[in-house]
Amino acid sequence: MGEKLAIVSEKPQSTRDRVVGIRTVGEVQMIVLDTPGLLNPRYELHRAMRSTALRALKDADVVLYLADATERIPPSLLEAADLDSPPKAPVRTVLNKVDAIRPVERDELRTAIPDARFISALTGEGVESLLADLELALPESPFLYPEDEISTASVRFFVSELVRETALEQLDEEVPYSLACEVEEFREERTPVYIRTVLYVERESQKRILIGAGGQRIRDIGRAARAKVEAFVGAAVYLDLWVKVLPNWRKSDHALRRFGYRLPDDPSA
Repeated sequence: MGEKLAIVSEKPQSTRDRVVGIRTVGEVQMIVLDTPGLLNPRYELHRAMRSTALRALKDADVVLYLADATERIPPSLLEAADLDSPPKAPVRTVLNKVDAIRPVERDELRTAIPDARFISALTGEGVESLLADLELALPESPFLYPEDEISTASVRFFVSELVRETALEQLDEEVPYSLACEVEEFREERTPVYIRTVLYVERESQKRILIGAGGQRIRDIGRAARAKVEAFVGAAVYLDLWVKVLPNWRKSDHALRRFGYRLPDDPSA
């Protein structure tokens, strides 16, 4: 896309919602849907994440099954995602991180999966040829969005995701999966831009961890997040961070809908 539209984290399951990227080059407009993984759900948030991914599979003209080349031969998409039937759209298996494996390992992967595409998100290897292949596979139609748009998500969404990403970078194992982020107020007319953001956790003990001794951790998160948000919005920002407890929000239909998630039984899902 040429822009950072999705958060990056070493912690699994950090992508919780569908992020839409719009790539318009010449006469080709490609709508890229970055989705949560197709995990086996253990609670309501997982159900919402899986439902989002399944909807994207249903809507897609081409499906990219992205796997880690360093983990050797991946299972099929059907097996990995525990699907009852394959997607209707053609599936492209894409192996990332090929810069981190030896030539002999590449040969093994080519033998096992002859149709796989090899890329490196780090070096850019194979990305342009993959994009060219996708362009040929897409159906012809008028552009769906103006040429200068790069996403359908709001600035508030990206700000909340950047704050959550920063918190994930600085937190240990327990808290990240209980963390939600919501932008409550966004005043562009002020200088600096005023943004009040609330980080929600499920227990008081998690709130204490997030705030840290003497408030040091939340200050560190705020400082690092503000730099990211300022780079994104292109202006000075006053980032007002709060931490609140919302018990068991990951298991609550009401809380999930409040945060913008759609559950499988929603009429629009």
